[in-house]
Formats: sequence, C-alpha cells, structure tokens
Amino acid sequence: MTDCIFCKIIKGEISSAKVYEDDKMLVFKDIEPKAKVHLLAIGKQHFKLLSEMDGERAELVKYMLMKIPRIAEENGCKNGYRLVINQGDDAGQTVFHLHIHILGGQQLGW
Repeated sequence: MTDCIFCKIIKGEISSAKVYEDDKMLVFKDIEPKAKVHLLAIGKQHFKLLSEMDGERAELVKYMLMKIPRIAEENGCKNGYRLVINQGDDAGQTVFHLHIHILGGQQLGW
C-alpha cells in the first residue's frame, strides 16, 4: 500500500518513536495518546480488517498478541493494560492497516 501511513512507518519513510521491532511487527508510541502509555502494534503485512484474515494473517495476529504482554510491561504497564482494535469507520478506525492499541500506565475507566 503506497498511501498507508503505517506502511510508510514500517519502510522508514515516516519517523516514529519505536519501542519494539522485529521481522514481523513494529510497536511505537501513538502521536495522540489517550493514556499515559499509548502504543500501537502493527504487523508488517498490510491488511485492513480482522474480516480479511486468512491463516497466515491469523498467525501474524497471534504472534503479535503473544509479544504484547512483555512489550507492555517493559513500557510502563506493569499493573495492567487494555488492548483495542478498532474496525471500520463507526469504530473510529482512522488508519486502515490493522493495528492494536496498547493503553495503560494508569487506571483506565470505561
């Protein structure tokens, strides 16, 4: 995707405050944080919605979910965190590259 901001971040065309990166995923600080800790975890394979998952993409999401606990704890979420995956316009998804919000570092209300 040539116009996807997250794909551009993955390629290094746009800078980000990276906190973790490997060959499958990247985690960086959200530029408009909604909590003391607000990270975005993105897979390096572009797809928009969970409904677009196939077996390979499901393995990527599984991999990310297995990595997130350690990444969250190392970044100030020792007492817990919330994961959010917005899906579509009505949910407030603004970047159409599947991503997982990691929110914590404070007590979160509903």
